[in-house]
Amino acid sequence: MTHDHDLVLRPTAAQTEAALTPPPGRNGGDLVVETLAGLGATTVFGLPGQHALGMFDALRRSDLRYVGLRVENNAGFAADAYGRITGEAAPLLLSTGPGALTSLAALQEAASASAPVLAISSQIPTAGLGGGRHGYLHELPDQAASFRGVVKSVHTVRTQSQIPSAIAEAWRSALTVPHGPVWVEIPQDVLLAETTLPVVTALDASPGALVPRPELTAVAAELLATASRPAIIAGGGVVRADASGKLLALAERLNAPVVTTFGGKGAFPWEHPLSLRSWLEDRHTTDFLEDADVLLVVGSGLGELSSNYHTFAPRGRVIQIEADLGKLESNHPALGIHADARPALQALLETVPERADETAPERVRTLLSRVEERIAVQELTLEQEVLASVRRALPAGSPSFWDMTILAYWAWSAFDPRGANTMHSAQGAGGLGYGFPAALGAAVADPTRPVLAVSGDGGALYSIAELATARQYDLKVTWLIVDDGGYGILREYMTDAFGEATATELTRPDYVALAESFGVPAIRTTPESLETDLAEALAEPGPSVVVLPALLRMFAPTHLD
Repeated sequence: MTHDHDLVLRPTAAQTEAALTPPPGRNGGDLVVETLAGLGATTVFGLPGQHALGMFDALRRSDLRYVGLRVENNAGFAADAYGRITGEAAPLLLSTGPGALTSLAALQEAASASAPVLAISSQIPTAGLGGGRHGYLHELPDQAASFRGVVKSVHTVRTQSQIPSAIAEAWRSALTVPHGPVWVEIPQDVLLAETTLPVVTALDASPGALVPRPELTAVAAELLATASRPAIIAGGGVVRADASGKLLALAERLNAPVVTTFGGKGAFPWEHPLSLRSWLEDRHTTDFLEDADVLLVVGSGLGELSSNYHTFAPRGRVIQIEADLGKLESNHPALGIHADARPALQALLETVPERADETAPERVRTLLSRVEERIAVQELTLEQEVLASVRRALPAGSPSFWDMTILAYWAWSAFDPRGANTMHSAQGAGGLGYGFPAALGAAVADPTRPVLAVSGDGGALYSIAELATARQYDLKVTWLIVDDGGYGILREYMTDAFGEATATELTRPDYVALAESFGVPAIRTTPESLETDLAEALAEPGPSVVVLPALLRMFAPTHLD
């Protein structure tokens, strides 16, 4: 009898010979890049640093494409976007201490948005591990401790033989749902030392599937089939699982209205008769969802932004499908189903019968009319026209990346993404500076279509150095900078709360002249000419900048009522 564990792949004679006589001049860094290539990576992001030079030297002996940014945090944002667009683990190569720590905000965003980023950092020499305080440059008592509360898993390498397995384990962790960033650190001396280990070839680090338990989906199917007013909240987990088609099929079978969270933009067609769109920061939408007798929540933890700042209080049964076990029933009691969105929705499609409900589309139209009326009385024509101009200028299917700025807050609720996995923002962790470097990463992932980045002038100053990156790699990214003279949303918050704003006004450069100094074409536009100027910029090859001086306002919140 032969058992699976008795089967061993025997190397060929040629493979044995190659393993016994590896090419000379290799070091620990070569084991890193060989492992990445063996796992299927084609592109890496990062910045070199003294302790990491072994990895970067090895890059020139590999076929991996290197994209270097100017700030580690921005490199992390670029890797984040690359992972979101491709669904692959994006390698991020960093140096020790300050270089590593500068990436933390980007890794927090990747963790919040479940973006697969494989961060590989150097470390001080092995003798310094364990907090011995030898006084090495960049030394920290415990560098990994700074990342344990941010990333999914931490892997510390101490010998060259550990490198392939540690990176493969981290790769699998990053791509196991829910996706997320992981951290590998390798001491400087391990990276620099010559190696006689054989060349790393193909590795298998395929993640396992997270499927639902059948007894739970059976109960969920029964609840949905017998519901009088079912509704669906679709979160980012639907987009990441590529489950938009299955969501659409289930919603139509149930005649259930669907609202998408800000992270789930594009999970459901915007103009569909059952689409409640994304107006989650609206009391009319909150009331509608509270009135559902069965509410199916797919790929969302119903956090602050997805629950109208925790004012949402469902009165019916809640079914929550969530890949992140920590988010399951974390905010509301539910029939919790720990599963990836795609197999869970498939299981429901196989068991839920057709449900007739001719009133659903009319209830959706009524709700959207109430939302429109609420916004209309606030005299926010400029903001709506600017957002509409952006939508008309951006080709369908082109991705957009939004910084934390007032126009982005509008876009969360009111922008039609025209497709799944096309609209991304920093709403997971909420840090500034995301939009432009993330757009660069998306352009690396798919150079065939233009990419839009949107920032305020405050957020733009976090990323301005990456104009050099855009020019160096000739990336097809158009950067729209809305210049209102400061941190606009903080100005509003402080004025509303305290009667006046403090520390929100900024001295800023001439963005057009600054972009042109990098060799990047730029134009100053107006709300009236924005659509034309933006469309022309997006149609041009290479990077471009469009600056819109405008003071935009937010619509009034409803969670404070």
